[in-house]
Amino acid sequence: MQQNSRPLADFSGYQLLFFLALFFLIPPKKTFAQDTTYYESYKNYLTTRLYTSRKYTALTVLDKFDDSRWRFEPNSNLNLGVGATYNDVTLNIGLGFGFMNPERGRGDTKMLDLQAHIYPKNFVIDLFAQFYTGYYLRRLDDEIFTLNPVLYPDLTVRMFGANFQYLFNGDKLSMKAAFLQSARQKKSAGSLLAGFEAFGGFADNRGLFFPEDRVPLNRNFSRLGFFQLGPNAGYVHTLVFLKHFFITGMVSANLDLGKNYLDMAERRDFRWSAQPNFFARGFLGYNSPKWSINANYVRSYVRMSTVDDFNPAFITGNYRINLIYRFLPGLKLQRYLDYVEPSRYLPSKWRQKTKN
Repeated sequence: MQQNSRPLADFSGYQLLFFLALFFLIPPKKTFAQDTTYYESYKNYLTTRLYTSRKYTALTVLDKFDDSRWRFEPNSNLNLGVGATYNDVTLNIGLGFGFMNPERGRGDTKMLDLQAHIYPKNFVIDLFAQFYTGYYLRRLDDEIFTLNPVLYPDLTVRMFGANFQYLFNGDKLSMKAAFLQSARQKKSAGSLLAGFEAFGGFADNRGLFFPEDRVPLNRNFSRLGFFQLGPNAGYVHTLVFLKHFFITGMVSANLDLGKNYLDMAERRDFRWSAQPNFFARGFLGYNSPKWSINANYVRSYVRMSTVDDFNPAFITGNYRINLIYRFLPGLKLQRYLDYVEPSRYLPSKWRQKTKN
């Protein structure tokens, strides 16, 4: 089988992601203290968790020639894991155990899915680096394949992205309370958000994407790719009720300018365009000073422009259920935790600004 010799970074904009990250991770010159009547931060507490989660990156392709819709999904695991958050540092370790992932004839997927969702006081930062090989055809038009689906063992997906947003009402609304549970929202609050995002990636089947009886050779393709970036804006709100229960919803929309391409049998077709995308998150649960149980879901939808009647999109998701316990570490443990305190390594003039 012929191997793909093209380099991973065949998109001119990948280098931008690094510089965008540096720009937004520099602490701002002025921040406002949190309003403790709205939320309580558990700084210097160790927030431990037992969780179950699943990550995935699906690929959908709409063929506008005959209005057929294809959805390819990885056979990703449902994981069981443990983790901890100390101030602004979080570490989670999860494994997909056999009893949680019975064989369903969906083939094998080799994957490394790195998703970082970071919530400094006035920012929302999402970073993605996703590596998948091995998919199956989950859906074609209205037919869902639950038994013996068509396997795509050579289908390879690589996707990289970054999303940066400013949280305008970060003194009253805590995203850490919803996602990391290293804080507790005590009163309902909402906030507008604004920022920008950049995404790039490709999908390569090392052969034709579709069966020739459905898509003829002169229309078929073997690889698609894209790079896009643009501004976004959204709104987030946390509703607190019965003192300890909460529901948080966040939606942002964006308009990205980018280039995407299809590798046909004898040529590469491409197109520049502006595309609307969206990013949604939902959180709900119970949160007390020591204990929390909650569920959350993060979903990103990245659409590409139509080339040769094909309109692809990447759908990235992460859903999780957490059981949380918080406590103040003892002196022996505290000495080790101090080494992972981020402010320890910042210049002295920035340390005061990061306390909240």
